[in-house]
Amino acid sequence: MTDRNIAKEKAAKLLKKQTSVTSLSSAEVKAINRANQNEKFDSISSVSYLDEPQPDEFRPTVRYENSYHMQPAKKVPYGRIKNLMREVLEGYLADERYEPNTCKQMTKTISDVIKARVKEMEIPRYKIICVVHIGQLLDQSMRIGSRCLWDASCDTFAMHEFKNSSLYAIASVYGIYYE
Repeated sequence: MTDRNIAKEKAAKLLKKQTSVTSLSSAEVKAINRANQNEKFDSISSVSYLDEPQPDEFRPTVRYENSYHMQPAKKVPYGRIKNLMREVLEGYLADERYEPNTCKQMTKTISDVIKARVKEMEIPRYKIICVVHIGQLLDQSMRIGSRCLWDASCDTFAMHEFKNSSLYAIASVYGIYYE
């Protein structure tokens, strides 16, 4: 008997005594059962994890076919997105003071919240891009420009500006149709 078989046998006996969860993979448990066919176990508990490698032969291959949709079935609801941005900006920034480190994190948070809420609208076949700028409200100016390949019949954007006593915020959401 090899060392490996001895170790497997000890693990099987330990499992028989404890009747607890094993860390052995299902293939190892089957090998132990085949090696010890003359002994019958009352029960063996095992847990299978999602990260265990599974053979690909059991998974059918998924084939996607072209849909040939050149125009969207549902357009991006500009008004709903603009209202959503207004609600989020006012909710997060109404009583905030401008602090560079806080505002740096707030831009990420607000952008993620807006993007998640737009995705909840389930607008099919659109890529959603959300950009938020927050700055200190003093006597300065700021210009924001953006460029992208644009189809005016399908693609759209919504933008909302917010100001309080110490900061301003500009949120932009772009809906790009994905053919």
